[in-house]
Amino acid sequence: MSTLVLLGSSRRNGNTEHLVNVALQGIEHEKIYLLENNIFPIVDQRHVTGGFSPVHDDYERRFLDFLKHETLFFATPLYWFGMSGQMKIFFDRWSQYLRDDRFDFTKEMMKKRAYVIVVGENPDPKIASLPLIQQFNYIFDYVGIEFVDYIIGKGNYPNDILEDSIALKKAKSWNQGLKAGVSKET
Repeated sequence: MSTLVLLGSSRRNGNTEHLVNVALQGIEHEKIYLLENNIFPIVDQRHVTGGFSPVHDDYERRFLDFLKHETLFFATPLYWFGMSGQMKIFFDRWSQYLRDDRFDFTKEMMKKRAYVIVVGENPDPKIASLPLIQQFNYIFDYVGIEFVDYIIGKGNYPNDILEDSIALKKAKSWNQGLKAGVSKET
């Protein structure tokens, strides 16, 4: 089981990343901090003769990293009732690769399973994050990724997540389940 974390946070070591660390403690994984990559927004060329022009940024390198992994963690703070801008751009650029003859995009996506971690504060993130969870579900369903589970945590200031015992307990439960799955596969 090869695991990748896409972190949509605007800072390192925040509440969202803390939940990721709990869920993946002792499990080998790769992290991509989307904010630390130069990834341009999509220019929609779906209907242009010849399709999309090459884009000279970090996206393709990160997309190739993404394709190498079967288990994916999408981790984002709840920003204005949605995912972070950098994570949204990551998804938007899939339109480009759906039409790229170098990849069998749908076949590759159907090999993957996804977990989502969202952390927000106000109003109640357990309610306010549900439309975002639904958006992730629609995205995964559209491309054939198995949506395994999600955690919605409560936090804003550094270390606030340490007070959310329900989110922490669920992250620890994921960790145990993932470790059990790893040991079954080896």
